[in-house]
Parts: sequence; structure tokens; C-alpha cells
Amino acid sequence: MAILGQKKKTYDTTGLKVPVSLGVIMDGNGRWAKKRLLPRSAGHRAGAENLKELCTNCGNYGVKYLTVYAFSTENWSRPDDEVHQLMELFVEFWERYDPELEKEGIRVRFTGDIDSLPDNIKEVCRRGEERSKNRTKMQLIVAFNYGGRREIENACRRIAMDVKEGKIAPEDITEQMISDNMYMPDVPDPELIIRPSGELRLSNFLLWESAYSELWTSECLWPDFGYDELTQAFRDFAGRDRRFGGLSKNKES
Repeated sequence: MAILGQKKKTYDTTGLKVPVSLGVIMDGNGRWAKKRLLPRSAGHRAGAENLKELCTNCGNYGVKYLTVYAFSTENWSRPDDEVHQLMELFVEFWERYDPELEKEGIRVRFTGDIDSLPDNIKEVCRRGEERSKNRTKMQLIVAFNYGGRREIENACRRIAMDVKEGKIAPEDITEQMISDNMYMPDVPDPELIIRPSGELRLSNFLLWESAYSELWTSECLWPDFGYDELTQAFRDFAGRDRRFGGLSKNKES
């Protein structure tokens, strides 16, 4: 039953170019809680709940790859109790929402230094990927224990090992080879990266893959980021002139 006064969501993509691959930095949970005189854990929970809405909206708009920044390699420096709550929330979220993601045809994948996570978290990741591997509407890629610099470091290490073993020569190394050694080489680079909360930085998110990503920011804190903000981001993206270092299609500049 519709709530009185609630605007009906419409996913009309006529003439609207929606990114095939989208990145979202889910930022502002702590500030959202502070504004409401709530503990930070309440903000993280609200942010986790909002991820479900983002998945629904992106799927209905036709996004094929959605990469969300959930937990960075730097987040381990937060207080132990906060990290513990985040880990518990991670487990709870996937156990509770996977059936809904299944109904919507959303495949779940995890990117980052997953092998270094606690065993119970690694098991959640393994089960989530296995259960959803045949879903085809959209891929949700969760960056967990993820750092862009570490990803590049790991790619370089793998390539260096191939050089050491004589499989390739240093002069054979190309950009494509580096891309092929990233965590998710089959996922297209994000065409658009969204960051709520008013911050204007990437914060170590998809550093290699974002070379030519369009950026869109909003003052809205992540738990409040919904359909209206996503729609506006897509409208702005549709009006961008993506030149990739070349001349504008419309005019020389």
C-alpha cells in the first residue's frame, strides 16, 4: 500500500544514459547518527539498510555492475568495538537480505583482501558468491577490506613474479596486463562514481579503475541517499561530455 504523499518511483530511461558500471562510496553514516544523537552503530545499520534500496533502484534503472565501498583497509584503525559491530552487521545483512537480492536477480561478489578477513566473514563471502553465481540482472560488487593502493600493489607483485619466472619480459608489461591482474578484471571500469556526504575525494577507492570515471557528489549523507539523489546523478551523468583526454565531440577545447 502506498504511503499518502509518497512520490511514485519511475524508472524511465528514455533519452537517459545510465552507466553500465557504477561505483558508490557509502559515506556519512557516523555523521547521520551524530545529527540524531544516536550511537555510530545506528548510523552503520541505517547505511546497511539503505544499500538494499540502492540495489533495487540501480537494478530498475538498468545498471549492470554496482561496486560499493563498504569497508576499507584503513577502517581497521577505528575503535575495536566499532569494527566488531561492523563485522556483525556484515554477517546479519547478508543472511537477512540475500533472499530479496535473489528475487531481484542480483549476483553478489566481494572484492578486496578477502583472505585476510576473519574466518566467519570469509565464509559469508564464499556462501554469498556461491549462492548468487547464476543471477544475471545485476552484479553487486562489495569492496570489503579494500584499498586501491593495495590492489595495485598486489597486481604489480603478480606481474613481477611472472617476470622473475621468465614468463614475460619487463618490456612486455602493458596497461591491459595490469588491468588483467586487478581483483575484478572482468568488471568494466566505473563510468560514474557517486559520493554522498559532501566529501570530494576518492579515499583509496578504485584508483586504477577510476582513471576516466565521472564523479558526482552530494551533501546528502549516505543513509538518506535515495531514489531522488540517484536519479539526479544519472541525469547529470547523461549531460556530461566524456572525452577521455581527447577533443569534445561538440567543440574543440
